[in-house]
Amino acid sequence: MGREVSESCVESLLTEIVSSYCNHFYANKPELAARRIEAIGYQVGHQLSERYTMDRPRFSDHLEAIKFICKDFWSELFKKQIDNLKTNHKGTFVLQDSRFRWLSHMSIDLSSESSGSAQDPSTMAESKAAQATGMYLYFPCGIIRGALSNLGIPCAVSADISSLPACKLLLLNTLRCFSR
Repeated sequence: MGREVSESCVESLLTEIVSSYCNHFYANKPELAARRIEAIGYQVGHQLSERYTMDRPRFSDHLEAIKFICKDFWSELFKKQIDNLKTNHKGTFVLQDSRFRWLSHMSIDLSSESSGSAQDPSTMAESKAAQATGMYLYFPCGIIRGALSNLGIPCAVSADISSLPACKLLLLNTLRCFSR
């Protein structure tokens, strides 16, 4: 039996990481906070992929490794597979999770974010809410980047949240970008 950690503990840890880096360590430098959160996720993903692929042969191609991430790796982390995988067959992959577990409990207090401006309060609140929620996505982006790096696929990972709790992860294989 493998070692497991309670999902609520992981969510609480992620909340504290984001809060600490955004509100204390790098309160005035959100781009540095984002890089640090992503770096922590990278280390976690690298170590997890090492553990989950220990008894497997190496993957023969990038698509096989991406499928592993979507099925097995994602299932280990979130108890479900990725809902949708798309590719352009040129090194770009889009992974879609229509109910991303780490975003399913997000709630935003719109009243405290909409004070003191001549702009439309709902637009301002949505912008700040998206920015705050986006900080939580640097960690899973780092996890995926670290896992793929360990599998020999250097890539850039970004996330898009158009409607909570859905999440799209865009993987850009940097090796293919520079080899052409």
